[in-house]
Amino acid sequence: MLCRSESAEQTKQVGAALGALLQGGDVVLLSGDLGAGKTQFVQGVARALGVAEGEVTSPTFNILLSYEGKTPGGLPITLYHFDLYRLEKAEQLVDIDFAGVLESGGVCFIEWADKFPAAMPEDRLEVAITADTEGVRTIAATATGERSLGLLAAWDEGLSREAEDAQAGTEQAAGKGAAALDAEDAPAVSAALGKQVATPAQPLTEQGERDVVLAFDTSNEVIAIGVGRLDAASRTVCPIATRELPAHRASNTKLLPTIDALLPEIGIPRERIACIACGRGPGSFTGVRICMATAKGVAMALEVPLIGVSTPDAVAWKLWADGVRGDVAVVADAMRKEVYPVRYAIADEGVERLNADVVMKAADGVPFIGAPDLVTGDGLAKYADLYVPVAPLAAEAQWTPTGAGLLLTLQAAWRAGLADPFDAEAGNPAYALPVYTRLSDAEENERIRLADATPRDLTTGVQHAGTDRPAIVYRPLDAAHAADVARMEHELMGNDAWNEALVLDDLPRADRAWWGAYDREDKLIGYVGVLVVDGDMQILKIATARDHQREGIATELLARVMEDGRALGAEKASLEVRVSNAGAIAFYENHGFKNLGRRPGYYPDREDAYIMEGPLWLPREAHEVGGMELKHLPIAESASSDVDTAAQDATRPLLLAIESSCDETAAAIVDGDGTLLSDVVASQIDFHARFGGVVPEIASRKHIEAICGVVQEGLDVAAQSMGRARLRLRDLDAISATYAPGLVGALVVGVAFAKGAAWGADVPFVGVNHLEGHLYANKIATADIEPPMVVSLVSGGHTMLVHVRDWGDYETLGSTIDDAVGEAFDKVAKALGLGYPGGPIISKLAATGNPKAVRFPRAMMHSGDLRFSLSGLKTAVITHIQKEQAAGHELSLPDLAASFQQAVIDVQVAKARTALEETGAREFCLGGGVAANPALRAAYENMCRNLGVRLTMPPLSSCTDNAGMIALVALDRFQQGKTFPLDADVKAHAPLDIAY
Repeated sequence: MLCRSESAEQTKQVGAALGALLQGGDVVLLSGDLGAGKTQFVQGVARALGVAEGEVTSPTFNILLSYEGKTPGGLPITLYHFDLYRLEKAEQLVDIDFAGVLESGGVCFIEWADKFPAAMPEDRLEVAITADTEGVRTIAATATGERSLGLLAAWDEGLSREAEDAQAGTEQAAGKGAAALDAEDAPAVSAALGKQVATPAQPLTEQGERDVVLAFDTSNEVIAIGVGRLDAASRTVCPIATRELPAHRASNTKLLPTIDALLPEIGIPRERIACIACGRGPGSFTGVRICMATAKGVAMALEVPLIGVSTPDAVAWKLWADGVRGDVAVVADAMRKEVYPVRYAIADEGVERLNADVVMKAADGVPFIGAPDLVTGDGLAKYADLYVPVAPLAAEAQWTPTGAGLLLTLQAAWRAGLADPFDAEAGNPAYALPVYTRLSDAEENERIRLADATPRDLTTGVQHAGTDRPAIVYRPLDAAHAADVARMEHELMGNDAWNEALVLDDLPRADRAWWGAYDREDKLIGYVGVLVVDGDMQILKIATARDHQREGIATELLARVMEDGRALGAEKASLEVRVSNAGAIAFYENHGFKNLGRRPGYYPDREDAYIMEGPLWLPREAHEVGGMELKHLPIAESASSDVDTAAQDATRPLLLAIESSCDETAAAIVDGDGTLLSDVVASQIDFHARFGGVVPEIASRKHIEAICGVVQEGLDVAAQSMGRARLRLRDLDAISATYAPGLVGALVVGVAFAKGAAWGADVPFVGVNHLEGHLYANKIATADIEPPMVVSLVSGGHTMLVHVRDWGDYETLGSTIDDAVGEAFDKVAKALGLGYPGGPIISKLAATGNPKAVRFPRAMMHSGDLRFSLSGLKTAVITHIQKEQAAGHELSLPDLAASFQQAVIDVQVAKARTALEETGAREFCLGGGVAANPALRAAYENMCRNLGVRLTMPPLSSCTDNAGMIALVALDRFQQGKTFPLDADVKAHAPLDIAY
């Protein structure tokens, strides 16, 4: 860079233009003849940093002078001005702590740096000022190192723009030199740096340095992406590039392709990424999950930390960068005529959040935010009329997150000690969770129902079936047990006890969460209650019956309310405990709580209380799976530990498959021979059982919690099977996931994670149809099975007969016109109060019942086609139950179950026989969860024996949803070159008959 200055004032203006761009850690080597204007240049820099010009003098006789100032953005910064002329030996640099000052996070200007070149940092800007006989100064600058190159480019761009304005005679340049910027223009230059895409990127060092953060957010209708360089010394995130683009319900198709195009454009390879930052919300539930799942996949593949940042905070920080100051409210759209309002105080020093994340009706947000100086947020797109009377509205471009805002939010968290982009342990992707601010609808309605003290029949509804009931059951506390809580309170709490009225008053409150532990006789043996307010989960009560203490009940109860607390927007937990209660204090300390101080005379008897605070902890096992049961399905014999590299390479390709279409998170690894090296499943049944069926919102939330742990377990088991010490995502040849059909919110987690992991590992992504996976499940039992064949798919969501003409060539012969078989089993079991899932319970009862006791209808058995209908049968069973109960007759559950089951089997077998006869196929197979029903399997065995048809059935463990079957499909598709692009999306419905 080269520019001219014709006066001392212009020299100061050029310095001010540079000063407006400086950040902590920047180093400038300043040289020039005596009287050339070096001190004037530094005075200009100081002017931009808010230092009074009269304070800045030459350091020639002092060696070092320092000045306290602020960046244009308001952050404190120290300006150090060295003159090394009087130093003779390098050892004298130690005396003035030269290296320490350079690393202190201030801005350093160094004169006579050429005396000690070895002591100068590699990343530096060099400015030389010379003057001719007429007093005209020439200012020349060069740079080495990534940060300084970017700084030089931005400085030069600002000066060039000002020179062009001056030549055009614009008002902005009036009275200024052609190459100078006035200090009052400095904030605009700083803002431009916040938006830059111009900072050049240095190539990787030979050591493979990771120093870049990739940040993105998809919490609303805009995708925001930011790329920044991480400076560990100053905890600074220097923007390199940002992107914002509209994405109306298209985040999953646009996010990764945009990132994939952006990074090569700015010269950043994947290998340089040191950290992923993603918007945690609150926002659109689906949008937040796409962001979080993608980020988890990318971070896990790159093996870097993942840091979740607040979406509204990113909006606020961009306002700060834009020069907004004062009280600001961000009002984000929460759908359902609700908003997420957050209040901020924005000052020169930065952004201060004034409330935790919360959700409320849009109209209620008006009094909540008070009278701010500005209102912003994407909620204004719907509710601007409500907020216009309150305060001025921000420009629409400032309503949503930006890449610059995300980077500034990360920087603020880093400097506050709340996050560290280089801390791999704290940034484990498995522990990053979205912000929801509320329970699922099903859970909210459940709390309302349970808090109702009106007497009701407790023998109906979803119950556990007989001896299958666990020894201890955990479920939200209901009003029917409020008296039991009061009794235990009296026994255990003494003067601190709550009475029944207090418990009943507390249960229905939306900001409370209560859980109970019950034995096999439904006796309350433990309980916990919490209050969530302003981001803090305050533990009100927790107790365990004396005869059940030291059984882990309190820990399990605490885990349940911790999960509720996170869902309600809490970020920490707190409590008061008697100073004499050593046992309770030790319990909390074991769960990460710390003593913050003493509250004198807190209890009725005037005993002091300790105030304790702790994290909303998640279990820190090696493979966190969201508190679900992790099952390992049968796989091939493990290879010996001395397998050599050549043998391992012979198994290629290696593929990871992910299944998340409904209520189970599963992962499997398959090799090129079709051998399953791992097949693991995290079951969500316990989280859905109390609702009598799958709750889509809960399923999606649990997938987000479990996905990393399940995948890591799949990798570790596969490594053991192969005799390897470790298997990484980067070692794979492709990554696949179920893309259809299924619950959209569940599917999107698996697909977004898989695409992110595939991008991070730089391998293809393979999409798989879930129904095709059930066909391939038969390969797990009989690897050499070959079409043509007829397959009966019977599950909770599907009942169909499929003619498999060849792998990938399918014809649906008939399917249900209403309920699926598994759905009918669940509904009948629920009507009988037997629990969920209904299939295993009905099957167990039917084993001892008379299948001819009740003649239920065989719907569409003689319809002349291969369609099914289960709705009428379900209704007939429920009607029978009601009539028998009305007549005062005692129901025989085994006979009822056996009669219902037989009605289902008769239709299934009859239709299957017809399908075999019509197609001429000599092979019959099963698929789906109901395929595990013993009576149905026996009926099919008898049918195939009579027809002389070979019967193949998947292992019982592979009938329900699993990733092994998805992996086998993915292997075939990968070997055929059938991969999906990064803009692939999920589908709720996808017929098998249509090739994909």
